[in-house]
Amino acid sequence: MPAVTVENPLALPRVTAEPDAAPRSARSVSTAPTGFEGEGFPVRRAFAGVDYRHLDPFIMMDQMGEVEYAPGEPKGTPWHPHRGFETVTYIMDGTFIHQDSHGGGGTITNGDTQWMTAGSGLLHIETPPESLVMSGGLFHGLQLWVNLPKADKMMPPKYQDIRAGGLKLLTSEDGGALIRLIAGDLGGHQGPGATHTPITMIHVSVNPGAQVTLPWRSDFNALAYGLAGRGFAGPESRPFRMGQAVVFGNGESLTIRADESQESRSPNFEVVLLGGRPIREPMMQYGPFVMNTHAELAQAFDDFQAGRLGTIPADSPYGH
Repeated sequence: MPAVTVENPLALPRVTAEPDAAPRSARSVSTAPTGFEGEGFPVRRAFAGVDYRHLDPFIMMDQMGEVEYAPGEPKGTPWHPHRGFETVTYIMDGTFIHQDSHGGGGTITNGDTQWMTAGSGLLHIETPPESLVMSGGLFHGLQLWVNLPKADKMMPPKYQDIRAGGLKLLTSEDGGALIRLIAGDLGGHQGPGATHTPITMIHVSVNPGAQVTLPWRSDFNALAYGLAGRGFAGPESRPFRMGQAVVFGNGESLTIRADESQESRSPNFEVVLLGGRPIREPMMQYGPFVMNTHAELAQAFDDFQAGRLGTIPADSPYGH
């Protein structure tokens, strides 16, 4: 899991919660079911079974891989539509190519993030490059869906390519954790991702036996998901591991601790931390459309069928 690493975390700015900050308890731990997405790449549905009241403003998150592909095996998704929300694709290992019906696109790899605001709607495709299909190799990433408030659902689509080198790197009080701030504010430090819905997104690597306690906005929810390894959440040290999600209660700080022993394939406890200010509006989802009412979902489907969400570019190398 290369993502972004540094030789000496102690040289990074340190983040710590105030001593009197109210700790958030680990309210629940759930195990993500596995499935397949697109043309057949394996995913874990990180928040399946978590009540939407605890997820809002997040809709869902897929852990893509971790999988070691043989030559000819790497897969992506076919052309498909989106409307009414944002997709955040974070690649830790491997490479993904993105193209859309508005002429946008790019390549993300090893620690890069592609932030797509679907807004009023578009068609897009995500696929591994031909070189990776030919060679095979390791692939591991996340795709997070972030809801948009009703006022922003029909805004024009837009993109942010957040390169690995642009992430805000921080460490914990004792230097035992590498904190990659992708979006939002953490202890006065700002991540590069610009969000319509106020959120914080972090990928943290915690050394075996180390603990990290971070300040957390009291008006945000708080979620953790294990990407690799095992450890504990909250002041009560509730165990969780790779493929498990934690929902935290209310409070002003969030604590994660890594087990003393980790897997040989992953020396650290790798965790994604998410927080956001709940939108508290009705959320209706039908496949790739996320709106406020059933009528708006029906309109989105009609617009897609009528070609109003865009058309596949004639020069697309990825088929029709």
